[in-house]
Amino acid sequence: MPKLKIEDLLKLKEQAHKRISIRDSELNCKIYVHMGTCGIAAGAREIMKAVLEEIEKSGRTDVAAISTSCAGLCSHEPMITVEIKGEPPVKYIDLTPQKVKKIFHDHVLEGKIVQEYALAYGSETEKL
Repeated sequence: MPKLKIEDLLKLKEQAHKRISIRDSELNCKIYVHMGTCGIAAGAREIMKAVLEEIEKSGRTDVAAISTSCAGLCSHEPMITVEIKGEPPVKYIDLTPQKVKKIFHDHVLEGKIVQEYALAYGSETEKL
């Protein structure tokens, strides 16, 4: 196999970004399930299962469940972050599968943030 040049790597990177962009552009909503060690110990697997069940029941193909690492708020696990295209993300904390069902119905399907389960609206990198 010939050695790769920087130009080859840049071309591969560009191709990968195009594939990711196409896939991401088809998504209206991403639900990040925080599954660090603390999240898993607090029940994140059950939360992921509930999210996947709700996506399947809804028949929506523009919603994705994504496993991610700890958000640094271990005492509030299990957590999810809901990102709807064009809107700031919302972090939901201290979840149960029943709370996930309400969040999915109200926030993901109806566009209404579930205030009683939400910790934060927006992200630390957003400009005000």
